[in-house]
Amino acid sequence: MRFTISSRKFFMGVSSAALIGATATPALADHHGKKMTTAELNIMSAKQSAPSAATDNSILQQWSGPYDGVPAWDKVKVSDFPQAFQVTMDKVKAEVVAIRDNPEPATFENFTVPMELAGNDANELFAIWGVHSSNLSNEEVRKIQGEWLPKVSAFFDELTLDPKLLAKTKAVYDRRATAGLDAEQLRLVERNYEQLVRDGALLKGAQKEKLIALNTELSKAFNDFSNKVLADEETYIYLTDEADLAGLPNSFVASIKAAAEAQGKTGWALKNTRSVMQPFQQNSTRRDLREQVYNAYINRGDNGDANDTNATIAKILKLRAERAKLLGFKTHAHYRMADTMAKEPEAAMELMMKVWPAAVGRVKEEVADMQAVADAEGAGITIAPWDYRFYAEKVRKAKYDLDASEIKPYFKLDNMVDAMFDAAGKLYGMTFTDNTGSVPVFDPEVRTFEVKRGDKLIGLFYLDNYAREGKRSGAWMTTYRSQYDLGGDNRYVLASNNNNFVKGGEGQPTLISLDDASTLFHEFGHALHYLNYDITYPGLGGTPRDFVEYPSQVNENWLLTRYILDNYAKHAETGEPMPQELVDKINKSKTFNEGFSTVEYLSSAIVDMKLHNRTTPVTDPDAFERDTLTEIGMPEEIVMRHRLPQFNHLFSSDAYSAGYYSYLWSETMDADTWAAFEEAGDDWDADTAERFRSIILSTANETDRKEAYRKFRGRDPEVKYILKKRGFPVPGESADAGSKDGAAK
Repeated sequence: MRFTISSRKFFMGVSSAALIGATATPALADHHGKKMTTAELNIMSAKQSAPSAATDNSILQQWSGPYDGVPAWDKVKVSDFPQAFQVTMDKVKAEVVAIRDNPEPATFENFTVPMELAGNDANELFAIWGVHSSNLSNEEVRKIQGEWLPKVSAFFDELTLDPKLLAKTKAVYDRRATAGLDAEQLRLVERNYEQLVRDGALLKGAQKEKLIALNTELSKAFNDFSNKVLADEETYIYLTDEADLAGLPNSFVASIKAAAEAQGKTGWALKNTRSVMQPFQQNSTRRDLREQVYNAYINRGDNGDANDTNATIAKILKLRAERAKLLGFKTHAHYRMADTMAKEPEAAMELMMKVWPAAVGRVKEEVADMQAVADAEGAGITIAPWDYRFYAEKVRKAKYDLDASEIKPYFKLDNMVDAMFDAAGKLYGMTFTDNTGSVPVFDPEVRTFEVKRGDKLIGLFYLDNYAREGKRSGAWMTTYRSQYDLGGDNRYVLASNNNNFVKGGEGQPTLISLDDASTLFHEFGHALHYLNYDITYPGLGGTPRDFVEYPSQVNENWLLTRYILDNYAKHAETGEPMPQELVDKINKSKTFNEGFSTVEYLSSAIVDMKLHNRTTPVTDPDAFERDTLTEIGMPEEIVMRHRLPQFNHLFSSDAYSAGYYSYLWSETMDADTWAAFEEAGDDWDADTAERFRSIILSTANETDRKEAYRKFRGRDPEVKYILKKRGFPVPGESADAGSKDGAAK
């Protein structure tokens, strides 16, 4: 019954690699060639009796065209969503009731299999909805989301908590040992039952109604939080004097000028998003403006106005605590971590606190270096948060003779896209052929690529690179359809990457920073994970939260390999390859500023875990944030990467709540994996790449992910490699050993 979970998450607009639901269309025979069961025939009957009112609905049309059908983005009318939601919920319920009410005793074949295949219409609908809520949001979309999100949440809760479905799921579970199931089937049956129990299926009467009410209220609060943060991100700071542009690179000036012109304004427009804030902080010599831009960014959702999120956060925390108690868990953290690799909050905290002291120590060194530069210049300042990125660039230049503005012309976005495709070809035998214009897209700037491994067609890749009004901030990956063999129809993956790069000015190429290039490779790593799936059951398609980021973080490593830099880092104006001198400087500076990036991220993860690993919910998020950061010794020159009032990972859904630690957990495996390539003596070692693909990428969640890692590496991951990667001291090793082979993230 995987569609109930994935559909709810899609509706909430949580489009990330971990939250992708599989899709299916029941066929006349499954992949074993068996005839349809009675329950499957009932499903087909239910589909055929779908309400005729949906015939002209633009969203409910069957996907057609190549790749076994693609979304008709060009035909979608937002006003059709309400009817589409209702029709689809009615249809899904009919499918499930047909399976549930089959009079035959429940078996894997007549219950588990058809439940795996049920809900294709919901998955297709919410794939389209996810793009509109995340990539194309507007007032109409937000109004529909506010009205329908609680209804959809309650609907799927009622399905999940149906006692008759629980009874049938339990019947298959109880007889699993004698049913002749293979290892994957057994894992599916056990996970299905355990998930239902974990999510409250054993609750009775008033308790069950209470759970539905709590989830419904949470869905409303998530929507409220998302809309408030988005509203603050759609504000601008306008510059009207050329003196305000001091220090800014020409390419950035062109992009913010274009942003102003798009609004019919003269001058330059700075949107309140990371993709604008970060380059401004790094380059602007106007300290007063750096402070203004910085404060606007870090105070999103925390201005005491109509878009302030603190009360919404307090409400979410209260509802989560009540739900955890109702479900029999000590805290929300224990509830969320029950199906992760870490299992317990204490395990996640133990890992974070192994890294935290070294990161804080490195920040003190970085700040001292920056203060020395400022003092030498006679700046007469004490390094403040809005100075960190600016003076870090000065230190980079002083220590490594490396200027970020010197690097950027070599990171042309189009070249880096070609680079990531080439890397996938060298590692996994994949090709990406541009076929933009051959299938519908949801924005004119979205590109599409046909994907093959060798001669085998495996899918279609959508690339949405640029920031726009109505697009949520950050970067994410999603699939509109995922691969699995059951049913025989899901052969081709429809995957997408979504970034927020600032497009170059009129007639100028889009240049991205080294950090942006890492983001590009990171999100593509998510896509590669799903494009390499070779699984049977959609119910084994999702991986634990703290495994999800692992494949994507591994993929970042190839960005700074000599092959990629030599072949794709070409100057945007001259076309000349990056000179070896500059390549050497980049390699020497790989661990530069890792104190900042680690503390910025890890402080957010620690606050998240402490926020949710408690029985009494926090009522004053701002005070809790301040007190917790003081308690752990947060350097005053840095702010959390995501402060609580704008922490979408935590409060726009349950997705990363008590789970933001997962990036560090995944990166521990990532660093250990990269060490395997280094041990092989070749960044592109074919044997290591194939073992990674076949054991890790292609198997999704068909086996326990800890066991999969042990099979790939021959042991559990070792923490020392992430410390080395970040250039931090490794206990028992010399300082030189801890920094010589670190890799940039």
